[in-house]
Amino acid sequence: MSETSLRVLSVIPPMTQLNTPYPSTAYLTGFLRSRGVDAVQEDLALALVLRLFSRDGLTAIRDRIEATPERQRSARVKAFLAQFERYRITIGPAVAFLQGRDPTLANRICGRNFLPEGSRFESLEVYIDPDGGDPLAWAFGALGLEDRARHLATLYLNDVADVLREAVDPRFEFVRYAESLAQSQASFEPLAAALAEPLNLVDETLRALTLDAIARHAPRVVLLSVPFPGAVYGAFRIAQAIKAHDPGIVTVLGGGFVNTELRELKEPRVFDYFDFVTLDDGERPILALLDHLKGGRGRSRLVRSFFRDSEGDQGKNGEVRYVNLGEADIAFAEVGTPTWDGLPLDRYLSVLDMLNPMHRLWSDGRWNKLTVAHGCYWKKCSFCDVSLDYISRYDGASAKTLVDRIEAIIAETGQTGFHFVDEAAPPKALKALAQELIERGVAISWWGNIRFEKSFTPELCRLLADSGCIAVSGGLEVASDRLLQLMKKGVSVDQVARVTNAFTEAGILVHAYLMYGFPTQTVQDTVDALEYVRQLFESGCIQSGFFHRFACTVHSPVGQNPDEYGVKLVPLPPVTFAKNDVRFIDPTGVDHDALGVALNKALYNYMHGIGLEQDVRGWFSDRVPRPRVPRNFIERALR
Repeated sequence: MSETSLRVLSVIPPMTQLNTPYPSTAYLTGFLRSRGVDAVQEDLALALVLRLFSRDGLTAIRDRIEATPERQRSARVKAFLAQFERYRITIGPAVAFLQGRDPTLANRICGRNFLPEGSRFESLEVYIDPDGGDPLAWAFGALGLEDRARHLATLYLNDVADVLREAVDPRFEFVRYAESLAQSQASFEPLAAALAEPLNLVDETLRALTLDAIARHAPRVVLLSVPFPGAVYGAFRIAQAIKAHDPGIVTVLGGGFVNTELRELKEPRVFDYFDFVTLDDGERPILALLDHLKGGRGRSRLVRSFFRDSEGDQGKNGEVRYVNLGEADIAFAEVGTPTWDGLPLDRYLSVLDMLNPMHRLWSDGRWNKLTVAHGCYWKKCSFCDVSLDYISRYDGASAKTLVDRIEAIIAETGQTGFHFVDEAAPPKALKALAQELIERGVAISWWGNIRFEKSFTPELCRLLADSGCIAVSGGLEVASDRLLQLMKKGVSVDQVARVTNAFTEAGILVHAYLMYGFPTQTVQDTVDALEYVRQLFESGCIQSGFFHRFACTVHSPVGQNPDEYGVKLVPLPPVTFAKNDVRFIDPTGVDHDALGVALNKALYNYMHGIGLEQDVRGWFSDRVPRPRVPRNFIERALR
């Protein structure tokens, strides 16, 4: 391949998120252009949604439904057919409204006689006003017309997605698309079987979009960035279409899922779809690969790359090889400024499925995603993949460099909202960034992930607010001092209370990541944790939260040293494909799944201001012990 013909196309595969581009291709494209590479990018995740959720897309869905026997159709699908003409007429305007291109439609949507309403709208019954008034008045007040309409339009979109899932593709999700085919799958067999099936409507649509992109850009190298298990199936379908169209196009697989789960890849069939699979930060491996494709180095001098041996290559025909020359990574200060050039920034959908003002930030608004530093400065938490590069290699950049990047991104996108996607943004770096933003008069809105450590004083929180900080998220995890110490979190519950209160007092929203099912966590621990969380909401320290079930991974301290945490790992089967989650035996024998139902129910209500005066035991279906936490613990901690 000549240098002039080596155009590189970076692709976001289905599915990631609807409201803003996933940042990996923006980073790679910006970096490659800074090195003189002809680089372009496409978001096929967004393109797929927009093609399916259109007049023609709904007509195709209806045609597929009508080709099936009527007895096989669910009540939801029958209701869709009965109101099909209304769906067909309203889908375009509803999508345009969620894209922000037709805000005056809010009046008709809020009138509740424009959009057809399926089963998703039943959730509004929770908010019924006993006096017969507006059920959403508590959330949006008298004047919150556009937000109210966006919530209704989101329910409408989810109704259509439910029909698509039931009638066309049972794996379809807006985020976790076909996730079970890839997540911690020791064998490639489930994914291979799915890829061998005849194309359904979603697959056909994705194939057509892929070939359109190839025809438009004429790349010789296609990079597919897969951040989550829910993007793996789509990435393989894209690569399958490319190889069937032109086997000479080099396809490369990378991203967060690969970096976490495919580190011990041995499955040769992966390379029927991809020529190379790269690990960890993509800049150095891609530079080495491009040098190889231009004849500048052999395959034995690649960096962090898997490939399948071909005949005559050391006599290992068909075997998967991993090569790492060991060249140094590109310094974070030198990776350049990400670019969103080529992505349709006016076509992303701001959806509003959660009414909580903090929770909505993840799905509402077009945020420029940026990183303050590479890796985690703490890297001690026992549940975290601290042995992997994206956590363990901490590397920062100066505040001047960061604000230079921010100004360049604003000039390109016209958007001043930033989401800092660090593992945990360092307090010192955030302070310097805030001062630089204020001194240079750069007005932005920003939010990001932090650790609730004591360095976030009331004074620092006010400074961050003055610089444009509107929200932070951080890990409280198990809300138990014993377990926080066991997991080496480096914080205590009362410290978290004081720090979160400082943010709230500065006008900054706070989201808490919460965990249950950690090794040796008892029912009593869980009840106590919920009481701490209740008090944090009641005191206004946090406004949002999310409980997730602890998962032991092979890259975490728990997975590598289970004896220190009082658990025994269940042996994994032979692994040729994905390896991450590992089951374990906890001597406490607690049914954490049952407890999780109560925890999430309680948290959902707390986020809507409901049940904060209620005894936490009322959320559990089974009898649980009384919390040992004093009812005024958080109040005392704040004093």
